[in-house]
Amino acid sequence: MNILVCVKQVPDTSEIQTDPVTHTLIRDGVPSIVNPFDTYALEAAARIKDHMPDLRIVVMSMGPAQAEKALRECLAIAADKAYLLNDRLFRGSDTLATGYILSHAVRALQALEGPFSAIFCGRQAIDGDTAQVGPELAEYLDLPQVTCALQAHLDGDALEILQEGEDCRRRIHVGLPCLVTFTKPSFEPRFPTIRRKMAASKAAITCLHADQLTGLDCAHAGLSGSPTRVKRTFVPVFHKSGYTIQWNDVPNAAQKLAKIIQDINES
Repeated sequence: MNILVCVKQVPDTSEIQTDPVTHTLIRDGVPSIVNPFDTYALEAAARIKDHMPDLRIVVMSMGPAQAEKALRECLAIAADKAYLLNDRLFRGSDTLATGYILSHAVRALQALEGPFSAIFCGRQAIDGDTAQVGPELAEYLDLPQVTCALQAHLDGDALEILQEGEDCRRRIHVGLPCLVTFTKPSFEPRFPTIRRKMAASKAAITCLHADQLTGLDCAHAGLSGSPTRVKRTFVPVFHKSGYTIQWNDVPNAAQKLAKIIQDINES
């Protein structure tokens, strides 16, 4: 059984920069981390492997050469094999183009590694917060999907998913193969062992380029293949208010608060 975990290296939130021309994030030379939600997906796969030692975990990331660091971190924790999608054609891809490229990469990897019983992704990336790539990848691959998962357990030829809802948690069974996106569970992901870190530092990471993805239409990849158009990016400015409300007189306090909100909306 194989599980594919899609991970993304994201900029450290304190060092985010954007290109003034393309309005895309500048990633080269910027301190980066493994997207936290993707570590939850990797931990979910690792927990299944704890009960199924023959399970093989493959990790895949699309990004610049420096994304190898994120892949090695995954190898040090639980992954068995890592692939990096790296090509100038991929640069500037929005979520739709990214999902399209990843879908072709999945097919290419299945030719190399065998079929994937499940694909695990983080719910969203902290540099975009769209939560679109996982569902888009599922649609491109025509797979059933479950979002906002907290835990996953293998149950025969299905996965039992503990899903987080708006006001409750529910258990869902989904047949294999499937795609699942994970959100933050009640526990923290495991740390790598010294032995695995040493092995990961020497592991070979296979790089795949656009010409190795059979059937990929270049017109649907990269900046030119992305329908999203960013007009402006900015950091919101927060102003401290000078309002003080005493709540010992609730009716008057509520009226005063309503008046403040009305004035702000009209200004």
